[in-house]
Amino acid sequence: MLDTDYPRDLVMTGAIFGGAAFVWAGWAQENPPASWVWRVVLGVLGLAGLVLAALSIPVAVRNWATPTALAAGTPSFLVYVIVFWIEVVACVGLSIWAVRSGRSDLIAPLILLVVGIHFVPLAFVFAQPIMAITGAVLAIVAIVVALVPTGSIARSFWCGVLAAPLLLAVGAWSTVIGLAAFRDG
Repeated sequence: MLDTDYPRDLVMTGAIFGGAAFVWAGWAQENPPASWVWRVVLGVLGLAGLVLAALSIPVAVRNWATPTALAAGTPSFLVYVIVFWIEVVACVGLSIWAVRSGRSDLIAPLILLVVGIHFVPLAFVFAQPIMAITGAVLAIVAIVVALVPTGSIARSFWCGVLAAPLLLAVGAWSTVIGLAAFRDG
């Protein structure tokens, strides 16, 4: 499921997914269930995301000169840049639409949907099928959260409490495999 040709990319995936888990766990605190347990769960998820990023970033920086799938001037790099900007424009556009239509409760699931979809082409850029699987799961979560009535609990809670553990698991797995590839290479 993970290609070890570019260990730096794997470790960087761990850093980015750790940061993303931190962000989603934070956004989930918008209006979680009343029990203090959920605040603790979200705090632990956020802290775990920060720890993963803090452990992964120095390794990626120390190994920055190693090969990457995103070498400047390659088709992969161009696809990455295009996908990134499409993601940014889609997130901004959908957020504006949600606010103007009085459905700001949909911003979190719409952003999660875009994030999930953007991992599918990136799976090909990085030759990491796990990114497509992660993206598909995130997109499914986003659609379900957008369609299911949430009551007094914010949709952002469901997006964050479901997305953060997935991002942490895939990010940690990527980091561990990347570290092993550095050690064995």
